[in-house]
Amino acid sequence: MRDILPNIRAWQAQGKSVALATVVRAWGSSPRPLGSKMAISSEGDMAGSVSGGCVEGAVVEEAGKVIASGKPSLVEYGVTDDLAWTVGLSCGGTLEVFIERLG
Repeated sequence: MRDILPNIRAWQAQGKSVALATVVRAWGSSPRPLGSKMAISSEGDMAGSVSGGCVEGAVVEEAGKVIASGKPSLVEYGVTDDLAWTVGLSCGGTLEVFIERLG
């Protein structure tokens, strides 16, 4: 979290809204450990990582909705091991990510 705090503070100082995405559950193999965080600004800036590949693009999209509505979201991303490489989950498995707007 410390590595993304400077980004969060800078974006907020610039008047941007910020969402925080956190890996809260993982099944099978996961490229990032539980507790991994990614911050997303209302302008689409990103800092940190929750997975990689297409999952992060989907998290950014969901974060935009969370920023707009102010309502947190719990989302699950996962694929079979056979499809993992094609969609960006290089290790297969499933991730559950909690996304919240920061005040």
